[in-house]
Order: sequence, then structure tokens, then C-alpha cells
Amino acid sequence: MSTILETINSPADVKRLSVAELGQLAEEIRERLIVGVAKTGGHIGPNLGVVELTLAMHYVFDTPKDSFVFDVSHQAYVHKLLTGREKLFHTIRQPGGLNGFMLRTESEHDSYGAGHAGTALSAALGMAVARDLAGGKEHIVALAGDAAFTNGISFEALNNIAAQTRRMIIVLNDNAWSIDKNVGAIAEYFHKIVANDTFSNLHDKAAGLIERFGGKAARHVARKAEEAAKGLIGPGMLFEEFGLSYYGPIDGHNLPLLIETFKFLKQQNKPVVLHAITQKGRGFQPAVEKQKKFHGLGPYDPESGETKPAGQKTYSEIFAESLTKLATMNDKVVAITAAMPNGTALDLFRPHHPKRYFDVGIAEEHAVIFAAGMATKGYKPFCAIYSTFLQRAFDPVVHDVCLQNLPVVFCMDRGSLSGDDGPTHHGLFDISYLRSVPNLIHMVPKDEDELQDMMYTAMLHDGPSAIRYPRGTGPGVAVKEQPVALEIGKAEVIQDGADVAIFGLGAMLPEAVRLARMLEHEGFRVAVVNPRFAKPVDRECVNLYGRRCGLLITMEDHVLAGGFGSAVLETANELGLNVPVVRIGWPDEFIEHGKVEALRQKYGLTAEAALKKARLHLNEILDSRLVAR
Repeated sequence: MSTILETINSPADVKRLSVAELGQLAEEIRERLIVGVAKTGGHIGPNLGVVELTLAMHYVFDTPKDSFVFDVSHQAYVHKLLTGREKLFHTIRQPGGLNGFMLRTESEHDSYGAGHAGTALSAALGMAVARDLAGGKEHIVALAGDAAFTNGISFEALNNIAAQTRRMIIVLNDNAWSIDKNVGAIAEYFHKIVANDTFSNLHDKAAGLIERFGGKAARHVARKAEEAAKGLIGPGMLFEEFGLSYYGPIDGHNLPLLIETFKFLKQQNKPVVLHAITQKGRGFQPAVEKQKKFHGLGPYDPESGETKPAGQKTYSEIFAESLTKLATMNDKVVAITAAMPNGTALDLFRPHHPKRYFDVGIAEEHAVIFAAGMATKGYKPFCAIYSTFLQRAFDPVVHDVCLQNLPVVFCMDRGSLSGDDGPTHHGLFDISYLRSVPNLIHMVPKDEDELQDMMYTAMLHDGPSAIRYPRGTGPGVAVKEQPVALEIGKAEVIQDGADVAIFGLGAMLPEAVRLARMLEHEGFRVAVVNPRFAKPVDRECVNLYGRRCGLLITMEDHVLAGGFGSAVLETANELGLNVPVVRIGWPDEFIEHGKVEALRQKYGLTAEAALKKARLHLNEILDSRLVAR
């Protein structure tokens, strides 16, 4: 017997269902999410929380004519199931399969791609204004979680909406979580308004009226006064001040109520906000009990929610343990995260130094400037932000940190591919966008122990620094008890050679060693260098091997455009070297989601690809030997 979900090939099929059938469909969708994501991994908690919201939106509105803009869009799995992708859902986040986020090239129903927080309101406003200019009548609906409102871009958009368009719908999906529990004034504003002293005061005054005058009329007047007071200071006040009409909060799992509310909002000739209260992980008890874990995770048991034991420590965990050690050594060390304590592993640091741990919400620009402010007062901030998310704070890095030469340390997790998450999360650009900035040093560790040494070096350095390290585990090198400071700008020579020198940056060093073995098998004398620093490049090392060898090869887990290989080329040019440089790295394109090793094979980040690319120059080395004889 087929399920209702199996009959849904487009949103038109959703509209033919009765409200009772929609309720059944909601349960089927939850079952499909729980079982499906258990095999692939993904953002299960957020999607379980928006099942009814997404169903009601598709029941009332008409995509692709109407546009849905999902903030971050990690909660768009339900949308994908309802827009003709149900039969492909088993491929989500798998190589060649559905993307884990909204993707314009994947479906006409995905009106706007995303992967970072805080973009939905601005994008939706842009769509609404474009519609107005074209004389269109379609609806623009932005769905944003409460965490998105800790992001400054959301407020920049709110400041413009009422002035720029007469029709737009914002759905505030309020579940009190981003990945970890939401923090800051906005979270307090949304979730603790009833505890507000002013409201309590007015509540008491309303009760006093009843006691003083008694009777039905007095109770009616008091109730109206109390309702007015609640409206004055309630969550709607924020949006009303921005010129948006506020509705709610309502139960985000009540399908009939959601449908009727959306039908009402569809008729409004003004920008509106619907505040819906939802439960992250609804329908799957492990996800409800462990909301942080089930925000996004790898494969799990669909019955128990259990995942495989972690095993070897990740780079993130080594970072957190090392920072804890440094903070114990130095009481000026502080840790800053932008709503990613779990992803950066700073949740392991927090119990040891709670007063020196700061989560500023999804606000990378603020995080960097906040760090700069602390640095002016003698503190040593370690700003733990994914490489891809630090892109959002480029100007504060330049203007507030580097221009003032402040000792802020940028610890960039996910410095390379983020595998199944895809191009919105790959950290492939940080060497390019940081090495052009004066005063900043940029380090890349070859293993876990070197990560700790680089953090120690950064702590001692009187200026800005950045450290990039990949997602997941490293080679498994033990971390020594006492870190050692590295000489800034000094590479480590792993082995000497006279024909070819391979510079294997960070995670690419093992591949550089493997390439060296292959070249040695062909009779070449090969030097292998661990560069350590993407900036400053070790000029002495480049000069030594550039004059001695017939070929330099650079290998980096980063884009070639402006990356480490480019820095070596520039250095060679400045030194007047004529040696050819073969660069191995990611091409000038956005890399799709997939398994890291498979993508490296596809795009030529392997010893075999490097050997093939270097073959012409290797033949020239052999020819020069013959001439010399």
C-alpha cells in the first residue's frame, strides 16, 4: 500500500489533500526524514521542526511562481520532498545527489541558494522590490529561524523592508536554538518577555483594577489594558517599530491554524511577520533530548539515535584542548565563537574557563571587532570561526584587527573541504583573502602537535595571526605536554634533495611525501618541505631550492588562485629565480559536495596527478643530465 508521500510529485498534489490527510502526510514525512537521514547524515533536528510550517506554506502558496527563501536553508529537506525530489531523497548530501541546502540549479522551486545565516530577509526584499518594479502579484515568503536575528544582516534588511515594499511575508521560526542554545538580547527578547519586570508591573496593575472596582466591566477593562500592555512591550514591538505588522506567536505545529493564518497573511497589503513557535527535533525523541547533537550529524541508528564512537580526536578537539592549556598558562587568553561552540569544539573549553568563553551569536563581524576591542586592553583573543564564515568578517579583519596590528588569533576550522556540506561550507579561500593583508601571519599545521605549537606561537606573537586546519581527524600524532614556539616564517625541511623540491602545505604533506617516493623510484633526488607558513613564505628556503633544483612543486588544500603556490611563484619572481613551479590545488571553480578523497581524485589533488602535471619539467631535468654527461 502506497503512502501519501509517494503520491506527492509537486506542490499541486499537496493542495488536493484534506487537512486530515495533511496531518497524515506530516507523520510520513517525519518517518522518511528520520530513516533517510540516518543513512546519509544531515540536518535532522531543524527539518523535523518545520514539517507543518513547510506543508502549510506549500498548501497556501504556489511555488515556483511564489518564492520561498529559507535562511541558511539547512531546514529545506521537507521542501525538497514536496517539490518533486522525494524519489531522490536517498541521495541527499551524497556524491552526485541532492544538495543539503537550497540550490537554484537543482530545482525551479529553489528560488534562492543559501548556506550561511542572515541572508533570507535581504534576498526576499530584493525579490519583492523586483516584483514590484515589474508589476507582479506573486508572493515572497522568507522563513528565518530566531537565531538568524542575532545576525546583523537581518537587522539591516529589517531597516529597509517597510520603506521598500508593500508586500512581503516573514515567518519567524522560533525554536530557541541555532546549533547550540541561542544567546544574547534577541534570544532573551523572543523567549523571556513574560518575565519582563515592566510587563509584570502592568499585570499587577490590571489585577488591582479588578480588586478595586470589581464587576464584569472592570474585568473587561483590565483585560484590555493588560492586552494592550503586552502588545506594547511584547515581541511584536520590535517588528512594529520597523514598520512591519506582527502576528503571533502561534503554534508552529498546528496545521489548520497555520493554513488559516497564511491565507489571511496572503491578503495583507503590507509587510508582515508571523511568529511561529516550533520544537526542534519534533517526533524523534533522541533529537528532542539532544538538540545540539541532532542539529546536524553523520549517520545514526534511526531507532535509538546512537552514532558510532568518535574514536580518534578531531583537529577541533585538539584545538579546544590546546586552547584550554594555553588559557591555564596565560590568564589573558580568551575564546570567542559566533554561535558555533559545538562545531569549533569550544564547548570543551567552556567548562574549564567559563568566564573567558564568549559566544556572540551568529555575528562574525561583531565577533572580530569584539575581539579587537579586547585586544586593545591587553587580552589575547582566539577567535574560532570556520574558514567559510570568516569570509563574512573580512572588513573587520582588515580594518579593526590588522590595520591596528592587534594580537587577535583567527582559528579557522574547516580550512579545506567540508565534504557533504558542499560549496557554501568549503573553506578553500582563506589563504587568498588573508595573505594580501599587511601585519597578519598565516599558519597551516601538518599534524595535531604542530597545531598546538602554532597556537602557542600565535599567543606569543604581538600581532594578528591566522591558523587553518581541516575538518575531521589528522594523522593521529600525539600532542606533547609543553608546546614549542615556532620561528615565524621558517619552513621545516623533512628531507633534502637536489633535483625536485616539493612544498606540501598542511594536510597535503603526506601526499607530498608519497609523490617524493614515486619520484625517487624514477631516480630523482627529492626534497620535501613542510612550509608551515602561508605568510610569510620562507624566502631562504625557496631561494635555496629554487637555485639548486630543476623544479619546485607546491601542494595545497586550497584554491590555486592567490593561494600558497601563488605566493611561492611571487617569491621566486622577486628573487630572480627561473625555476619552473608546478602548483597543485583546487581549480578556479566552486567544488560540489561529496567525499573528500573522491573529490581530490577528481580535481587532481593527488601524487599521481602532480606527477603527470610535472612530467614535462621532469623530462627536462633528465635531458639536462644527459647534456652534462
